[in-house]
Amino acid sequence: KLFVSPLIEKVSDHKDFKKLLRTRTNVLVVYTKTATSGDSHLKLLSDVAQTVKGQGTIAWVNCGDSEGRKLCKKVKVDPSSKRGGAELLHYKDGTFHTEYNRPATFKSMVAFLKDPSGPPLWEENPEAKDIVHIETEKDFRKLLKKEERPVLLMFYAPWCGVCKRMQPIFQQAATETKGKYVLAGMNVHPAEFDGLKQEYNVKGYPTFCYFEKGKFLYHYENYGATAKDMADWMKNPQPTQPKTPEVPWTETDSPVFHLTDESFDSFLEEHPAALVMFYAPWCGHCKKMKPEYDEAAEILNKGSPGVLAAVDSTVHKAVGERFKISGFPTVKYFEKGEDKYTLPHLRSKDKIIEFMHNPQAPPPPEQSWEDKPSSISHLGSEDFREALKKKKHALVMFYAPWCPHCKNAVPHFTTAAELFKEDRKIVYAAVDCTKGQNHELCKQEGVEGYPTFNHYNYGKFVEKYNGDRGVSGAAYLTLNDRKRDELWTSSG
Repeated sequence: KLFVSPLIEKVSDHKDFKKLLRTRTNVLVVYTKTATSGDSHLKLLSDVAQTVKGQGTIAWVNCGDSEGRKLCKKVKVDPSSKRGGAELLHYKDGTFHTEYNRPATFKSMVAFLKDPSGPPLWEENPEAKDIVHIETEKDFRKLLKKEERPVLLMFYAPWCGVCKRMQPIFQQAATETKGKYVLAGMNVHPAEFDGLKQEYNVKGYPTFCYFEKGKFLYHYENYGATAKDMADWMKNPQPTQPKTPEVPWTETDSPVFHLTDESFDSFLEEHPAALVMFYAPWCGHCKKMKPEYDEAAEILNKGSPGVLAAVDSTVHKAVGERFKISGFPTVKYFEKGEDKYTLPHLRSKDKIIEFMHNPQAPPPPEQSWEDKPSSISHLGSEDFREALKKKKHALVMFYAPWCPHCKNAVPHFTTAAELFKEDRKIVYAAVDCTKGQNHELCKQEGVEGYPTFNHYNYGKFVEKYNGDRGVSGAAYLTLNDRKRDELWTSSG
């Protein structure tokens, strides 16, 4: 007779069943046709129950005995129609969540119960069959010690967008080089792998490490690679060429006056009309603007009506602090040494020249979405996780202020938020991916374009919401779900 772990709750009475769902938030129920038709599942689930103890519950309903039959009828489950005479259903927060249709393996079931709405494991994808999937640090050391062939190892995290994009390419490369090379994948996101990450300098995901005879040789750093690029590189592995360092703007042959903390004031005394660009060498928008600014200076710095100057605010911090420079580039117009205007719209050569011939106050800035009163929660990296944890449903719009599609989406999204403003369990939130540390957050949440709509359940990612149905669908998303919950509770 099969031993069934005492951790598996045997239920046959409808009242007990409802109580179980009410008191446990994360329950996987195996319904069987007879007392023995679920044997293979129950054996496996006994081990799973032991591992997820405290995080999830496994229950067993035998639809073959007289009590159980009534319960199965009530909840409309019929395992006799299933292959093997068993059906697995998952319940979350008291209501039905989903049918378990991932592989019946220990690892998949544990991963599912630890994160029921999380993505499937990489090895569940049949196309990843030629990849060696590494579980533990022990397996990792063993592979390096025993494997004669070269190994390319991808350290990844399940949530990372670039990893998801590169996995199919890595799979294809594994299939194409099968027998000659070993391509392996390892999810090193869990904290237990912190030591390993330090050892191989894993600062972000994915990180690819190439080994020969157990010795680490190179990192592979072409994240835009095709499977062929990867296979070709392995035939002749080389370290990635360091990029040629950029020449600082101050050392190029630039017609702009480059100022320092020391020279700033005396320069403005000599030049009653001056435009000053405060910049940072790493900033992308500054790099774009530099050639335009240089070309305008080529013309203007010969004399009238004013001159163009620039300050590297990462080096000359005092001036930046004095004028409260918080973003780059910041362009200011000084008249007789006085800070007269800040000009966010001056980015091109023509606009700059036009302005210097007729200096005028800039047009009033458009009020930003965040400053307009609405029922939207504006979140950032500091409060994103906290805010979503408490909400049963969150629909988050990741956007950039300059993006036209986002601007079109705002009114619809705001209207949808209004509909649900009374509901404490639902939140409509927005994240400006261009602000501060938010770009890191957006990357982590798999945002690759704007706007991106993600649906979360108690802070866990459920699904991406696409394209046009995105916004009008936004309102239905929560509605359907509410309706689903209501129907479910009323039907038992």
